Amino acid sequence: MGDTGRRQQCPPTGAVPMPRLALYSLAVCLLAVAAAVVSFVQGSWLGVVWVLLAGLSSNMTWYYFKRSRVAQTPDRSVTG
Repeated sequence: MGDTGRRQQCPPTGAVPMPRLALYSLAVCLLAVAAAVVSFVQGSWLGVVWVLLAGLSSNMTWYYFKRSRVAQTPDRSVTG
């Protein structure tokens, strides 16, 4: 269930695969944006909550993506 400690192999193109948590949070972000649009179209102020959730999940996506890139390239610094 947890991390096995093995490093993922990069594809031959040099692209870094997105980690699973980044993909999940990206899916939540897209669904929250869709829910916000539907809420605002129906005239509900509940869309504000969906916008906040979309912002939070967007930040989580960015965090997990950057974290995986730093973990796969040991010569890069954590801050950059």
